[in-house]
Amino acid sequence: MDIPWEDVRTFLAVAESGSISAAARLMRLGQPTVSRHLANLEAQLGYALFERSAHGVKLTSRGTELLEPARRMAEWAGVLTLRAESQDQEPRGVVRITAPPGLAYGFLAPFAADLSARWPELQLHVLASVQYADLVRREADLALRWRAPEQRDLVSFATLTHHTAAMATPQYAAKLPVGYQLADVGWIGWAPPFDQIVPNTILAELIPDFRPVFASDDYLVQLRAAEAGVGAVFLGRVEHRYLRQDMFVELDVDLGDYATNTLHLVASKSALDVPRIRQVAERLAEELAATRCW
Repeated sequence: MDIPWEDVRTFLAVAESGSISAAARLMRLGQPTVSRHLANLEAQLGYALFERSAHGVKLTSRGTELLEPARRMAEWAGVLTLRAESQDQEPRGVVRITAPPGLAYGFLAPFAADLSARWPELQLHVLASVQYADLVRREADLALRWRAPEQRDLVSFATLTHHTAAMATPQYAAKLPVGYQLADVGWIGWAPPFDQIVPNTILAELIPDFRPVFASDDYLVQLRAAEAGVGAVFLGRVEHRYLRQDMFVELDVDLGDYATNTLHLVASKSALDVPRIRQVAERLAEELAATRCW
């Protein structure tokens, strides 16, 4: 039986995302194409892989048995691609890096201009997401993350430890009461489906019955609301040549253990053997080393 890799890749995306529509977005395919791949695979195997409902899809018992082999197949496909690409000694082509939206906007986008000037044949594709891409499966080549890697094939190539501060416009800060506390500040946060991530989770722990004064599922909308004086946001106490935070002042609030964060530049070991990925990783490491923190 010759099972096409594309059908297996589609099965894995649907199984892990929980719906055909979500898998289609992840794979940048149309829903009919995803459905066709699934139908092809089920026809070849001779049994159903999913139970379908209005709420999405659920793996059948047979489908569950295939999940782990499909994951291993995806990992080896990524390794095979990297081994082939490692033979290309010139830093050229596309390097995909994933990062939280704030870092993608304020750091990686302007970094791409410097990269292009130095190596015109290199293109940076920035995937701004609050969710972690699987680097072993080549969903991205590099990642900026707030957590150290745990998978054995991943390494933390560079780190940056800094303090986090509450920031708002001077006009907003001036309206706060004398001796204000965390609960007195109007906080800008994430709207569903991302309302269970930082800073919402931190503020929910620090403030009873926390609700953001403004929320959006888009980081740039959040930042624009802060610039307009709607409320406060969390930003790093860092200074690098791409930074533009001069419209904000720091609020005098205690964030406790959440005041310190470490940023990790993460890569798979085999990805660093590819010249273009190695060059980008080294340049990013240089920028992180040059960043001033306080």
